[in-house]
Amino acid sequence: MSIDLISPNRVETAVAAADILGETPLWCERTRKLWWIDIDGQLHQSFDPETGDHQVSHHDCRFLGSQALTADGGHLLALDLRLFRRATDGSPLAELCEVETGFDNRLNDGRVDARGRLWIGTMDNQLHRRNGALYRVDGDGKVTRLFEDVIVTNGIAFSPDNRTLYFTDTRRHRSWAFDFDLDDGTIRNGRLFADYSASGERPDGACVDVDGGVWTAFFSGGRVVRYRPDGGIDRVIPLPVTNPTCLCFGGRDFKTLFVTTAMKFLDHQQLGAEPQAGHLLAIHGIAQGLPEHRFQTLP
Repeated sequence: MSIDLISPNRVETAVAAADILGETPLWCERTRKLWWIDIDGQLHQSFDPETGDHQVSHHDCRFLGSQALTADGGHLLALDLRLFRRATDGSPLAELCEVETGFDNRLNDGRVDARGRLWIGTMDNQLHRRNGALYRVDGDGKVTRLFEDVIVTNGIAFSPDNRTLYFTDTRRHRSWAFDFDLDDGTIRNGRLFADYSASGERPDGACVDVDGGVWTAFFSGGRVVRYRPDGGIDRVIPLPVTNPTCLCFGGRDFKTLFVTTAMKFLDHQQLGAEPQAGHLLAIHGIAQGLPEHRFQTLP
């Protein structure tokens, strides 16, 4: 089957952010803003495409590892190994829970399911030990460990019918699909979805479109790939940067693919050749996405 190779000329810079490690873009349909983080810069950022306004807030941590939208209009932020609620009124962060202890890890990729629970994983800070795990965090802060033996958690996404959870371990070079029970909040029957262990390529963040396609950014691979639900590849988008990290659909009609990128691990020569490295990129009109689910805090 042929693969649709989309021209890199369609890739534009939305924000010249110069992120060290840009990650976890999320579109908020209420504010009509794109939110994302710079993990190593400890920055939580927003971009309004209509006005061009770019807002940045800094947080006191070693790594600002992930974020999620909340039902009350705020955000859930992952600072190192703890989750905090960030309200819209600028009040101090309120701790929800500590997800993990005892390892040289940090929180990384996460996503909220249709019942308002956060699925988030940890990763080894040295990028080679299988210290990490996948967790489910309920609205009351209860943490459930689902499986371990993970180096770098990434690529958490749910199919549009809420029957499949996708999960990637970037440093094991593999992605899996699990049967997902939305009512019980459980997963089973894990099977390989994509395997790059032979080539050593690094699938990173992911999102899904309305047709169930799984879009994945390849860190150190300079491209975005769309998988069909059966695991076959039908679209490839070469990017003008080596390190795309994560992606989401946004804009008024959810037809803009936003891609975060990183300057991390690039030397001076590479940075000179890649002026868009670390920027927030945008590609218009290639597919349609879905609104993000929001974390639902319970009393």
